[in-house]
Amino acid sequence: MDEKKLEKILTGQREDYQRYLGVAIEDQNSKIELLAESLLENSKKIDRNAEKIDRNAEMIGRNAENIEIIKSDVQFIKQGLKYKVDRDEFEVLEKRVMLLEKKLNTT
Repeated sequence: MDEKKLEKILTGQREDYQRYLGVAIEDQNSKIELLAESLLENSKKIDRNAEKIDRNAEMIGRNAENIEIIKSDVQFIKQGLKYKVDRDEFEVLEKRVMLLEKKLNTT
């Protein structure tokens, strides 16, 4: 085989190989681009979720404060109820007062 023929074959193969590499690089670049877009979107979602978590944490903190206030109020009400009379006791006392008033009025 002469040198020119060999050079022509090798040149053709090199061109084919360069085209192949160009296509392979383009394919890899498009895959990397797609991956980068996906990562960017996931990053945005993570940021949005982090903001929601922060808002929820604030709301939970406010709710915890409100619950403490409610517990304090309930404790105060319970203490106050210890000194109050229930309905049955009130009716008994009312009857006793009426009887006493009748006795006082008749004398």
